[in-house]
Amino acid sequence: MDDDFGKFFRNFARKYKLSSMTAFKDLVQMRRSHRKFTEEEIDPEDLRLILRAALMSPTSKGQRAWQFVVVDDKLDLEKLADAKNLGSQFLKDAAVAVVVLGDPVQNDCWVEDGSIAAISMQYQAEDLGLGTCWIQMRGRGLDDGTAADTVIRGVLDIPENMNCLCILAMGHWTDERKPQAEDRLKWENVHLNKF
Repeated sequence: MDDDFGKFFRNFARKYKLSSMTAFKDLVQMRRSHRKFTEEEIDPEDLRLILRAALMSPTSKGQRAWQFVVVDDKLDLEKLADAKNLGSQFLKDAAVAVVVLGDPVQNDCWVEDGSIAAISMQYQAEDLGLGTCWIQMRGRGLDDGTAADTVIRGVLDIPENMNCLCILAMGHWTDERKPQAEDRLKWENVHLNKF
């Protein structure tokens, strides 16, 4: 019953562009990675709210040193999907991609700061009824040894000092995903006081 209601509510909220105003505990349970998208564009106001979530995310020493490139050009999305060997081809069908960047020289916590910003965007997108999927780019590349960073820099004219942490694929999802199951949580991985 709960799954049916959750599905109904998410579809209703997405159809009518309503924020679910869901309790955070429910939002966390409902957020899943989506890799199949419709051709529908993302409403500019929704995209602004998603980027707002990134820009409000906490950062080390309040540096706010991350950079984001929003990509909606289909040709560029196809090129970015080919920046690494596996796990990124679905980016070609996304409405939008957000490339999360940082400068390791400027900020030794660029990975952490970018990760917080990325998940903030994912939760905001979920709240708006949109789907996202994190595509890992840091440390990835092609079989010939070309780093994903090199490909991404070439496609988007990114300065040499910036590194790509991930790309978030975003859109109106078509792949139905059930909320995470409480009975599959690994509470045995939580320790009190000592390991």
